Amino acid sequence: MNLTYFKRYRMEINLAGRDLFVEMPPGYWFRPWNPALLEAFAEAKYHSFRNEIDANVFPCLGELAGCRRLMDEISQKPGFLPQATWLATYTPAGRRHEHCGTIQGVRNRWGKGSIQNVAVTPRHRDAGLGTCLLFRALQGFRTAGVARVVLEVTSQNEGAIRLYRRLGFTTVKSVFKPVEAVHA
Repeated sequence: MNLTYFKRYRMEINLAGRDLFVEMPPGYWFRPWNPALLEAFAEAKYHSFRNEIDANVFPCLGELAGCRRLMDEISQKPGFLPQATWLATYTPAGRRHEHCGTIQGVRNRWGKGSIQNVAVTPRHRDAGLGTCLLFRALQGFRTAGVARVVLEVTSQNEGAIRLYRRLGFTTVKSVFKPVEAVHA
């Protein structure tokens, strides 16, 4: 077996005293977790990750069926927090709505919040949607009594790392994710 190792950063934020309000860009709105929306959450995740580095790190992100399974698994975890799990939707004037982002939150066994995925489809990046999703999830963690939240990010995902640092996340550890190399 041939393995490739991806460097990932574990980042953390303390929610105490943080202002977690940000205004949504026009035309966007959030839908809270609802099991009936599992397919919409999976589609937003798939369209966000399918051509990104994380689809190599986590192959399930590169397949719609894998994103469905992942959303189902996350929502069944013992510490799943619906109040930290959101679907971003965009509704342009006079047109059909489009699911364009998602975030999921879980309380881990140590009582910390754990962001599972932050996903924004390529067409909707650089509009402030990632910040909005993160703040909405962090508000949900705070409501659930969680004081510290962690996430992991692949070291090559420089845009996400800049966003997390700008919002107050600090790197607490580097980890390496082994992935079986795909042969052509």
